[in-house]
Amino acid sequence: MTLLSPGRRRDGSPDRHCDDLTAALVGFRESAAVLQDWGTRLAGSLGAGARLLVAGNGGSAAQAQHLTAELVGRYRDDRPPFSALALHADTSSTTAIANDYGVHEVFARQVCAHGRPGDVLMLLSTSGASANLLTAATQARRIGMAVWSLTGPPPNPLEAISDRALCVRAPAAATVQELHLVAVHVLCEAFDQAVAAGSARRSAADTARDAAGDGVGRAVGDGTGQPGTVSDRVGHTAGDEAVNGAPVRERDGR
Repeated sequence: MTLLSPGRRRDGSPDRHCDDLTAALVGFRESAAVLQDWGTRLAGSLGAGARLLVAGNGGSAAQAQHLTAELVGRYRDDRPPFSALALHADTSSTTAIANDYGVHEVFARQVCAHGRPGDVLMLLSTSGASANLLTAATQARRIGMAVWSLTGPPPNPLEAISDRALCVRAPAAATVQELHLVAVHVLCEAFDQAVAAGSARRSAADTARDAAGDGVGRAVGDGTGQPGTVSDRVGHTAGDEAVNGAPVRERDGR
């Protein structure tokens, strides 16, 4: 094993990897407001009975499953479980579909089976060009689902067909995946905050109704006070600000 002294850097070294991640993370902070919005919207959708379908390939598949685990289980504090499915995790279905219909259909066919209008499909891709994700996005749009994506540098095909896309510009796929994990955690934090805020509002409303003696039971809401579904079309591109050479770009359909 060769130890590199401080200041001695070369491509592929731990120092270079950490430097690239640090620079990209500074720029990634610009996405905090975007992810806060995504978490709030997702809490509204899932709280109203929609489900989240998530997919990715390779390392992005691991990130996708990480997200669903946080929503079905919990991220930090205890709260009700929410419906979130990682499509690649059903190995029997994915291998059967790949064998019978081709690899490009492994996610699209599951989207057709499980997706409903108002559900959300989130796709993770460092390239934004994986054929099986693009096919899944096309089917989701046909059904009436919202398509959100976490991708690598823009422009890319997945960004172009998504309702919302958070695009990370970083020098290596590994760095993009690391920032996608940060995005997953920030999204879950915002999701939990929205759920907690919605629960507090419902509790206050119930208390007020009980005090008024109007006989009304528990209020039925989406948990956030936000619209229950997200299915808007791509409108404009918002944000392409560079910070230390690592801009984050969101395409937003509002």
